[in-house]
Amino acid sequence: MNIPNILTIGRILLVPILVIFLLEGRELAAFWVFVLAGVTDALDGFLARVLKQKTEFGAFIDPIADKLLLITSYITLAVLGVLPKWLAVIVVSRDVLICGGIGILMLYDRDFKIKPSLVSKVTTFLQLLTVTYYLGHEYLQPLFPTGVYLIYATAAFTVFSGVHYIIRGVGILGDPETATPRQENDR
Repeated sequence: MNIPNILTIGRILLVPILVIFLLEGRELAAFWVFVLAGVTDALDGFLARVLKQKTEFGAFIDPIADKLLLITSYITLAVLGVLPKWLAVIVVSRDVLICGGIGILMLYDRDFKIKPSLVSKVTTFLQLLTVTYYLGHEYLQPLFPTGVYLIYATAAFTVFSGVHYIIRGVGILGDPETATPRQENDR
């Protein structure tokens, strides 16, 4: 177990703490837990590259940790009325769609790499920024009073990113050259 993977697991362990703070109405504590989780997300990838500690486990668990953090945050904040419920539905639906698409590609033995696109990275950044803004709205609203624009930008990029992944997935699924050859015993 290397340092980047420990940071990723730490991010997963921060998720229930975040939810507890939110449910108890301790928004400032939740804000700092979310910021800490965001820092571990940036730090684990940076350290994995710099220390040359990229692992298959890290490549697998890091996006799961990100999805868990974001999905849990959006659902909790929507239930509490901090974020619009429709935004939570869009964010969660996109991630379910991506996971379902990966499952379908695996079912059809398609060879693919899970690599986030630029639009996906912008989407994740906006999703993180939106949660950060609304958790720290007491302090951040005077600096950026029109958070509604952030909500609409996040929604637009989330939808665009979902459509982008559908197009990529359909392209991979429709290309017989990407099928993984099966062994005779597997048939």
